[in-house]
Amino acid sequence: MLIGIDASRAIRPQPTGTENYSRQLIKHLAKLRRNALCLYFNSHPPQEFYAELLGTASIEFKVMPFPRLWTHLRLSLEMATNPPDVLFIPAHIIPLIHPKKSVVTIHDLGYKLYPWAHPLLDRLYLDIFTRYNALVASAVIADSKSTRRDLMRFYKTPPEKVRVVYPGISPNFRPVRDRRRIERVKAHYGIEGDYFLFVGTVQPRKNLKRLVEAFTIFRQRTSAKVKLVIAGKRGWLYRRALPEIKDGVLTVGYVAYEHLPVLMSGARLFVFPSLYEGFGFPVLEAMACGTPVLCSNTSSLPEIAGDVGILVDPLNVEEMAAAMERVWLEGVSEEVIERGIERAKHFPWEECARKVMRILEEI
Repeated sequence: MLIGIDASRAIRPQPTGTENYSRQLIKHLAKLRRNALCLYFNSHPPQEFYAELLGTASIEFKVMPFPRLWTHLRLSLEMATNPPDVLFIPAHIIPLIHPKKSVVTIHDLGYKLYPWAHPLLDRLYLDIFTRYNALVASAVIADSKSTRRDLMRFYKTPPEKVRVVYPGISPNFRPVRDRRRIERVKAHYGIEGDYFLFVGTVQPRKNLKRLVEAFTIFRQRTSAKVKLVIAGKRGWLYRRALPEIKDGVLTVGYVAYEHLPVLMSGARLFVFPSLYEGFGFPVLEAMACGTPVLCSNTSSLPEIAGDVGILVDPLNVEEMAAAMERVWLEGVSEEVIERGIERAKHFPWEECARKVMRILEEI
């Protein structure tokens, strides 16, 4: 069987959640060696991408540059002329022309629950095509039970059509004990002393204004000599999302993927008060690094954090500040830290790839 995969998101520069999902899943599907793969790109992949796939499945690489609307025009043309047996879309949008057997991963429906946090045109595009995808796909993969519920709620997607397959966590995320390495990476980003860490694309639904407000209250109450480090590239409406920078708050921009485990390991607390997440990779990544996690009690985050995370109402600044204060003054037990590390081990990419491959083979 030939499985075609839209790999365009897997090679974007400065990858975040969806891009890392595409790249890691493609790599682990290839390692299964169960079917031939054809990967479609809108530009030439970097050499390291080819290197990651050496010695895996039978793979054909198709690079098909096109100036605009690549998915609906150029990929559609390829589907009309050279269709695979099954098409897999790891990131939301099925081309208008597609094989009868097509599977799509829909990561979240944040634009439905928090429309004000998305530009109007992006919101309309996502709404129209996610609805279309949920209708025409043979199967829909959701990153969490939360996203599955949202699909059934907003688009009336039949329950039997939506399969929950949790993404994986890279083994690169593990505790870094080398203090000199941590200090070197901290210095690279201008971080000194103790810090709380947030990692995520800077956009309104990440709830950074309330985070900074809560952190300011915490510092006033405790006089703690600790910084809040906000790491992440600019997303849509980032000017609206980024709070006024106050004393003790440091924004460092995008953090290289290889530096994330180091910064997470060095943080006293990882904070993630997002209003909505389809999965929330950083929560598990921080746990895997042995760092206490404070996150929202909304959307998929309680499902992902389980009983290990410190869950707070993301709209309640006082509750957030009090949780920071407890962690700072009382600490977190080694037992909780170890449970976090163990929890992250329950999300391997190998298992994700096996489940996705099973869906592709069965439809």
